[in-house]
Amino acid sequence: MNFTLPQLLKALIDQKGSDLHISPEAPPRLRIDGVLLPIDVPALTPQDCMQLCYSVLTDEQRKEFEEMHELDLAFSVKNLSRFRANIYLQKGHVTGAFRVIPFKVHSLRELDLPPIIERICSLPGGLVLVTGPTGSGKSTTLAAMINHINETRQDHILTIEDPVEFVHSHKQSLINQREVGHDTKSFAKALKSALRQDPDVILVGEMRDLETVALAVTAAETGHLVFATLHTNSCIATLSRIIDVFPAAQQSQIRNQLAANLQATLSQSLLPSQGGGRVLAMEIMIPNAAIRNLIREDKFNQIYSSMQTSQDQTGMITFNQSLLNHVELRHITAQMALEVSGEPQELEMLLSSKLGIKIKAGLKR
Repeated sequence: MNFTLPQLLKALIDQKGSDLHISPEAPPRLRIDGVLLPIDVPALTPQDCMQLCYSVLTDEQRKEFEEMHELDLAFSVKNLSRFRANIYLQKGHVTGAFRVIPFKVHSLRELDLPPIIERICSLPGGLVLVTGPTGSGKSTTLAAMINHINETRQDHILTIEDPVEFVHSHKQSLINQREVGHDTKSFAKALKSALRQDPDVILVGEMRDLETVALAVTAAETGHLVFATLHTNSCIATLSRIIDVFPAAQQSQIRNQLAANLQATLSQSLLPSQGGGRVLAMEIMIPNAAIRNLIREDKFNQIYSSMQTSQDQTGMITFNQSLLNHVELRHITAQMALEVSGEPQELEMLLSSKLGIKIKAGLKR
């Protein structure tokens, strides 16, 4: 093996990739525009993989990995970028996945996020959820939102992450970033302490369990602006996931708390663009009085209709409307839009009525 991990990571950056995978008996692979492609080098041996992955671990991290057989961490390579890594065992051999986290935190405008996101960042309190599958850009969106608050408000921002990804500096706000496993034992313990640390804004890297969800909702209820993430693929699925975390006897209470304190849910996905790279499709739900009432009454099946009819007044946007906009701008094809839509029949009608494109889901143009 005549290359190092930093050299592989530089190749990842140079080719505008998002992830590097290191696995025994295969060459390193780069994820570029969502596709995993091998580098033109010989397959790695188990010893190669161990050497590459261990090269970024401290003695303490190496000991933890050898005890637990998996490890999350973040690290920086000078003059290159910051990276998030997961080191794990498969078939008894050390294996690694590395994701790029740029040193620079992009602004809301640089990411071309909808204008309503800026309004969400000015909220005094409540719960804001940023959701989507793994690799959908949630961390990048959240970092831009936290950066905007940092530049425009004089607040105390507290983040709880596993691991810390984007590193923020103090600007107009004071920002403190806590890493699970290093600065705190768990999301739940950090959230309990957070309420005694005088925060105005709290970022919860991931709501993984009932206690963390309950504490995040309570923090929003007590006047803090709380940002959190979930791995769900729509705004309505996000609500269902949160409710389902709780036992049946507590679900009415959590619905009432969400109805009162949820300020916005963003559900996003990154799609391959026709011109290369990827584009962001984003569904945004801003609970109005009607949606709050539907949440309270457990009528989630009616929320989508309310979102459809309230887009102009509230700034909400359905996933189909976002897809339609990208088709109109020729970022993606109509066929691609139909393939990823959760409501393809509605999108067929929108494509036909708005853009004059007649195409059926599952059929090629």
